[in-house]
Amino acid sequence: MLFTIEAYKIGINIWAFEAAKALANPYLNVVMAYLAKSFFIVLPVLVIYLLLKKDMNVYSFVVAGILLYVISDGIKIITKEPRPCNVPYLTDVLHINYISCQSSFSFPSNHAGVLTGLTIFLKNYKYVRVLYVVWLVLILFGRIYLGLHYLTDVIAGAALSIVVAYIIYRYRDYINKALNAVVKKILPPLAVQK
Repeated sequence: MLFTIEAYKIGINIWAFEAAKALANPYLNVVMAYLAKSFFIVLPVLVIYLLLKKDMNVYSFVVAGILLYVISDGIKIITKEPRPCNVPYLTDVLHINYISCQSSFSFPSNHAGVLTGLTIFLKNYKYVRVLYVVWLVLILFGRIYLGLHYLTDVIAGAALSIVVAYIIYRYRDYINKALNAVVKKILPPLAVQK
């Protein structure tokens, strides 16, 4: 471990857990746990949607998602910040929902680190973007509510996501053309034809 953040000592994180504690109930525990897993469905559906719309940004969307995951996970390996649900100080003091506690690391949130920045690729689809943002906010709240992340994990993941996704979005034309040419050769039916 190169360094540790000790996020449990940061006051805003304690405040966020106390706020989540006020909303705690068994039904919300289950909803938040399932909602967190829904990205395995939502992201592929969005890729299919962009393909059906013949949107060349589908390639940049996928590249951004993969790159954001790799960067976010790499930072986790470096920082090795324990999840709140695994910090004895927090489990003794605060109500943390153990329904989804994991032993992997906390900083930054992969959900925030991948999902937040992808919003930029949906800018041409107003209703889809609004639904996506509502879903995203619920997921990010759920990461704190379930005791899987600190508020600072979510903020850092979202900031990272916005910066990296913006850079990819700026160079999307090059990425899209290059990957579309590859897809045309390998799987012509999946290539975006405009």
